[in-house]
Amino acid sequence: MSYVVTGASRGIGLELIKQLLDLPASQVTKVFALTRSTPPAALQTLLDKHADRAEHITASVNDTQSVQQAAQAVEAKLEGKGLDVLINNAGIFGAVSTNGATSIPPEELARVLDVNVVGPHRMMSAFLPLLEAGKQKKVINITSTLGSLALSEHYTFAPVPPYKVSKTALNMLNKQYALEYKGRGFTFLAVSPGWLKTDLGGPHADLDVDVGVAEVIRITLEATPEQNGQALNIRVPGMEERYDGKVVPW
Repeated sequence: MSYVVTGASRGIGLELIKQLLDLPASQVTKVFALTRSTPPAALQTLLDKHADRAEHITASVNDTQSVQQAAQAVEAKLEGKGLDVLINNAGIFGAVSTNGATSIPPEELARVLDVNVVGPHRMMSAFLPLLEAGKQKKVINITSTLGSLALSEHYTFAPVPPYKVSKTALNMLNKQYALEYKGRGFTFLAVSPGWLKTDLGGPHADLDVDVGVAEVIRITLEATPEQNGQALNIRVPGMEERYDGKVVPW
């Protein structure tokens, strides 16, 4: 299977690249790591170690032309084989506001939406022809339970309105693509990887990044077209009250 992963320079994206490349070549044939600029040292080490299966592509998800050029570069490197899996991981937290949504400048909300929602839309739109030519036809949109309308009162302690709004919108975007491509072999999933100890999640998060990423990969590998359009939580034994592996009540 071939993979494209956005936001691969650090955190969840970097760990996705690492764990995918730890899988045997019979299972993961090619991994394209997309970052906005030159690969940082940790990513470059992985690229060098797995030079036969790993490629770096420079692309900014908030730039349509950049994304289209990335799709063309991946197409050329796949040599007509098609793409199996697209993982839209790139995202930003946006402004923190203890004064609620009314204090967020409109420009800040627009900035977060452009990266977290329009960015995945750009990626899916540009890479769909390659995915159609692939065997697996899987798209994983990295979301968050912070975007759940049903759970919004539970998450009032997290003062990040732009991020929450963007993940709610991403979940609906995922559903719209799922509906459009229903019955065509595609599987579009929104997957919440949990509250992880990354630069974004902070040091007091619930889980180490490798735990959440391992679950994202498990869900990806096990995903079937029957799940198309679902928003899923990860499963962590002993922490089922937060991470039950079930469909999230959006």
